[in-house]
Amino acid sequence: MTLALDKLGALYDERVAAIDPDRARAYAAATNDDLAAYRAGEYAPPVFGVVPVWDGMLAVVADVVPPQALVMAVHGEQDMHFHRPLVPGRSLATRAEPFSVRVGPSGTRFTVRLTSNDAEDGGAVLEQYVTMFIRGLSEGESAGPDRPDHTFPEEARGRKVGDYSVHVDDDQTFRYRDASGDQMPIHVDEQFAKSVGLPGIIAHGLCTMAMTSQAVLRLVADGDPARLRRLAVRFSKNVFPGSDVVTSVYDAGKAGDRHVYAYEAHSRADLVIANGRAEIGPVGA
Repeated sequence: MTLALDKLGALYDERVAAIDPDRARAYAAATNDDLAAYRAGEYAPPVFGVVPVWDGMLAVVADVVPPQALVMAVHGEQDMHFHRPLVPGRSLATRAEPFSVRVGPSGTRFTVRLTSNDAEDGGAVLEQYVTMFIRGLSEGESAGPDRPDHTFPEEARGRKVGDYSVHVDDDQTFRYRDASGDQMPIHVDEQFAKSVGLPGIIAHGLCTMAMTSQAVLRLVADGDPARLRRLAVRFSKNVFPGSDVVTSVYDAGKAGDRHVYAYEAHSRADLVIANGRAEIGPVGA
């Protein structure tokens, strides 16, 4: 059982979807983010960028990954590169591409690249690399280019900027389901979650990522989403309702006109977000 490597590099049909203002506000509320720019409808939360493109990403996964392997696939990493902030009322025209496959002894990493332009003026808005990890699939060959790296630079640990905590409410997963459209039952059905070996309902990984974005924007970007140029994470362990997500941000230096920050997040003493990277641009750029 192997992935369809012949499809790597193929561009799938363009899909156009709106950045719906009401849904963007609901997404912010569903991730406990009360940033004024979201409440005013000036910007959508950065991680909301997954919502208009998710169906296209899933179509690629279903086309490349054998059906019997899909049940073993989990969301491993998310890497978002922002050319512009997400503006409610605008629309994204997105092309999806099977990007790379990396086979390892414990499973296979499959990365999908999604490139979104403004549907009206054609300008670049967002590029995303979504990496699925298929547990136990260690057959076949690796292929395609390396995805962009966001490994935590250990030397940055001596330059801690600060911590930021967000509480995961008891009803968080239900609110996030409604705002995002992610209907996976492990997030809302206690009995189903236990039937697949989990201790109970777990938070959506992208909800946790959105919570860490709050830390980045408040600690190092003066609460301005328009300055965010990149946000990347690896999902490490599960987060449970009723817990706190504590994000620690570290100064990783400069890259051109951007300031780079490394970060990670813990919940109930577990490392739940690893290899976090954020890049912040100058004011007004």
